[in-house]
Amino acid sequence: MRILKIIVLHGPNLNLLGTREPEVYGKLKLKEINSALKKRGEDLEVVVDCYQSNHEGTLIDRIQDAAKDCHGILINPAALTHYSYALRDALSASDLPLVEVHLSNVFAREPFRHNSVISPVADGIICGLGLDSYLLGLEALVNIVKNR
Repeated sequence: MRILKIIVLHGPNLNLLGTREPEVYGKLKLKEINSALKKRGEDLEVVVDCYQSNHEGTLIDRIQDAAKDCHGILINPAALTHYSYALRDALSASDLPLVEVHLSNVFAREPFRHNSVISPVADGIICGLGLDSYLLGLEALVNIVKNR
C-alpha cells in the first residue's frame, strides 16, 4: 500500500487566524488547524503537509512542487479565491485532486466573495463550517484520491 501525501495550502492573511475578525473566522489559530489536520491525517493514514503564504507566487511554486510528490491538494485560497487566475491555472496544471475550503460561509458574506475562480477546477468545495470545513475537506479529498 502506498503512503498518500496531501498538501494543505493556506492563502493570504490566514496566519492571522485567532486574532483577525474572530467573529467571522473563529478563534482557532492556524497552528491549531494544522495540528487538527495532521491528527486527522494520522487517523486516515495519510501524511499531511501544511503550508501558508501571503504571496501568490510562493503558493504557485508550492503547487508546482506538490505535483511531483503529493497525491492531492486541500486549499483555502483566502482572498486569492476571487481573482487569482494564476493560482487557478497552477492548480489545474497540477492535475491533482483538489478540494477548496473556507472557514466562513462565503455565500453569506459580501457579494464579491460569492465568486471563486478556483471552484471550477476543484473536485469539491466546503465552506462555512469553521475547522470542520478543513477536516471534512481532508476526508473527502482522501476518498477522491483513493477512488481515482
